[in-house]
Order: sequence, then C-alpha cells, then structure tokens
Amino acid sequence: MGRVSSASQSSLSSLSSLPSSGRADVAARLRDALLAADFTADGLLELLGAPAYAALARSETVPALRATRGDTPLEALVRLFLLQQPVPHARVADVLPVEECLDSGWLVRAGSDEVVATVDVRPYGGPDGEDWFIVSDLGCAVGGAGGIGNRNEGVVLGVGGASTTLAGITVRTPVASALDLGTGSGIQALHATRHATRVTATDLNPRALHITRLTLALSGAPEADLRQGSLFEPVADETYDLIVSNPPFVISPLSREGSRLTYRDGGMGGDDLCRTIVQQAGERLNQGGYAQFLANWQHVEGEEWTDRLRSWVPRGCDAWIVQREVQDITQYAELWLRDAGDHRTDPAEYAARYDAWLDEFQARKTKSVGFGWITLHRTDSAEPSVTVEEWPHPVEQPLGETVLRHFERQGFLRTHDDAALLTSHFALAAEVVQEQVGLPGAEDPEHVVLRQHRGMRRATKVDTVGAGFAGVCDGTLSAGRILDAIAQLVGEDPVLLRDRTPAQIRLLIEQGFLEPTVP
Repeated sequence: MGRVSSASQSSLSSLSSLPSSGRADVAARLRDALLAADFTADGLLELLGAPAYAALARSETVPALRATRGDTPLEALVRLFLLQQPVPHARVADVLPVEECLDSGWLVRAGSDEVVATVDVRPYGGPDGEDWFIVSDLGCAVGGAGGIGNRNEGVVLGVGGASTTLAGITVRTPVASALDLGTGSGIQALHATRHATRVTATDLNPRALHITRLTLALSGAPEADLRQGSLFEPVADETYDLIVSNPPFVISPLSREGSRLTYRDGGMGGDDLCRTIVQQAGERLNQGGYAQFLANWQHVEGEEWTDRLRSWVPRGCDAWIVQREVQDITQYAELWLRDAGDHRTDPAEYAARYDAWLDEFQARKTKSVGFGWITLHRTDSAEPSVTVEEWPHPVEQPLGETVLRHFERQGFLRTHDDAALLTSHFALAAEVVQEQVGLPGAEDPEHVVLRQHRGMRRATKVDTVGAGFAGVCDGTLSAGRILDAIAQLVGEDPVLLRDRTPAQIRLLIEQGFLEPTVP
C-alpha cells in the first residue's frame, strides 16, 4: 500500500469538515450531555425497540425514524447524530452545549433555525459496561449491506461486523504496548486503552487518524499515539506486546480508476496485503506477544488453501488460522460492489465493474475467497505449532480467553511427550456435555460425542475410554492413574491402554475439552 497521493488528499475535500480534535473540553462536555440524555447503546435499544435497532445494522433507518417522532432529548440526539436529520436549534440547545458544538465543528447550521451534525456518532457498549461513542463519516455509522453511502476514497466507516468480530477475538491480558494497524474509526484502539499502558494507532488515511482522536476523546478514553503511514512503516523500529488489525483486506481489481476505497482496498494485488501484514508482524512482536488479524485469502486452482496460509506464518511464531466463510468469486464480487453502492449506478457501468472483478480473479486463477481470523503468538520455538482449520459454525463471543487458552495448550503439548502427559493432571472444561448416539433401544451407543457449549462450541467423537476419562478429570488424579482405574474396570491390560490412549487425550486437549491443571 503506497502513501496517500496528492490526488487522494484533494479528494478528501468532498467529505464533510470534521470537528476540531484539539477541543478536549468540548468533547468532554458533549459526552456528559449525551450520557445525561441516555444516548447509550442500552438507551437506544429501549427507545427504538429490538426490530428498529436491528434494522439499523442492515442500513435501514425508516423504523428508527418512525420511533423518534416525539420530542424527548434522546429522540432529538438519535435523529441528529445517528440518522443525520436536521433538528431545530432550540431543541438541541436544551440538550447540548450547542454554541460550543457549533464553534468546534460538531454541528453546523442548516437554514435559519436548524442544525445538523458533521459526523455520525454511534453509542457503543464496552465489554465492562463502558459507554463509548464511535465517530465516523456521515452515513457510515449504522453499517449493513446497503452500500456505504459515500464513494469518496477517504471515507471512514463506523462499527461493522468485522470490527466487533476482531474486538471479540482479541486477547485482553494486560500489556505494556499495543498497536492498532489501520485504525479506521478507532474502535480497536479504544478497546486496547483498557489493558495496554501505551497504545499506538496508525492509518494511511489522515482523516481516519483525526476521527480516531475524536472517538477516543468522546469516549472518555486515554489518548493514543497516532501516526500516519502504510503498514508497519510508521513503527519501523518498534515492537509490541499486542498487534491488532482489521486491514483493507478486500481482494479487488487494481485497474479501475476512481473505484478504490481506502478502508477496504489495500492497493496490492490479490491477497498480497494480508500476506505481507502477517509475514511482517512476527518481527514486530515481543516475546510472548500476540498479533491478531482479520483477512481474506484466495483459493487458487491447483493449490491447497491451507498450504497457502501456512506459508504466511513468520518464523518464531505459533499460529491459529480459522476460515469462517468461503464465497465463490461471483458472490464475493457482488458483496463488495454492493458495499460500495455500485449496484445503484448505471447498469452498464455496474456490469463493467463486475466484469473487471471477474477478470482479476480469472487472471489469478482464483476460484473462491476465504474469510477468517489469523492469530500469531511469538514463542521463538524451534517446533512451532500452526493450526489451520475451517470452522463455519456458530461460536460464542468474546473469544479472547479461548484464543489465549488455545496457545497455552499448544505450548503444553509441545513440551510434554506421552510419558509426561500421563503424569499430568487435567480438568474437564466448563459446560461440556456428553451425547450418546445410536438406534433407539440399542444396548450400547454407536458412538459418544463430547460437545462444548462455550467458546468454539466444538463437538468430537470419542470411544468409551475417552468419554470415561474425560468424565472423571477434575484435576485430582494424574492421567495415568485414571487410565489404570479404567483398565481395571473394563478388564483391559493397563499397559496397552496407556500406550494407545495418549493420542486421544492430546486431541481433547488441543480442542479445548481438557485443560491442564496443577495438582
């Protein structure tokens, strides 16, 4: 991704002017006023009701407009900051420090007696009940599949499904330093301020950095170190304990003039941007640090997608790569053409853009595109653990603790051979249930399934020994002593049972059904 060109800089002028980022006093007063009027995530849900609130996530604002026809302060704020409606000056003056907001650029006059907002402000609930606010460009707060509403290259989006997914999977242990690469509206940096002593946020788009500063100020969060530049260039000689990035991962054609959007199109061919970020992250991580990304990757004819992703993992890092979804190239092109609002253009122009996407995929022998999560853990191990899997099933967010435990278990398995495994103690993970599957009336089940109701919500088949072993794991007895007891119960040679069972135990540990414990 190159630096912002002069043409790109000039294109930003077609977007609305932003509030001053140097008026922390006004941001603090505005925040107090918003909270006093219950302009919060919970307040919105109560005012709008679940159907209208959910419709906002689909870019449908009519239900919310209908629900805010009254004259309460909260209804005025929803119309002003979330639905981009002009509101009478007198109504706003009863709720906000209106003159300060006009002077600092949060509001502008519309006609003789109305005001409008210059940015979208979306209430966002933090993980511990914090009342935060995500600032974005007008028309970009509510997300959804209806198009972003602004085709300007430098437009800055608000909260979307990808943003909340990354926030949910991020490991939240206390760290000295965190880096948000490609910060956008600042949501990942905002989360990082809760558990990182020092937060650095970068973006190629200077407008995004300005909006991130507004997001942090309006949320009452500490300031971050904001730097403009491409990829790791702004932090060339620095390392971090945590790196997070929701990068411009979309695999889009490079040849279409005027069709690039900075927030989604990285300016590299194919999936090179995601590959570059992952490969370069290893040397930016401190020992024991984590790097977590959302990414797209190509499924190329004649190549295993898992091998492609394994080749991205930098030396010295364990990795867990989860493919959550795969789309064929027509679905993928249509998704992102709609995201940009191209479906609303002239039919011939839309067809030409669609054709350009398919030409790009054909030239790269791409048959489909995968989407998912990539987590790196810097261990400097001579025997790195790299797990690449497909998991399209529902999971329970937040998953940060699940991710942390995954890598802890990988480290345990790496350092414990079968003999050490049998001397270790384990506990069954929380909310694991056993299901017996077989024909009605059968004396014995055809097979036994262990199923998680938390985290990744995995299910795995086990034999009766595996089910019995897992069922009595409470950290009290070593694995070997449990197997000896099972052998005596079923009349099997304990030596043979100790020899054949460790592989099954390893699988249960790897998938999170069993957790190592200290006796």
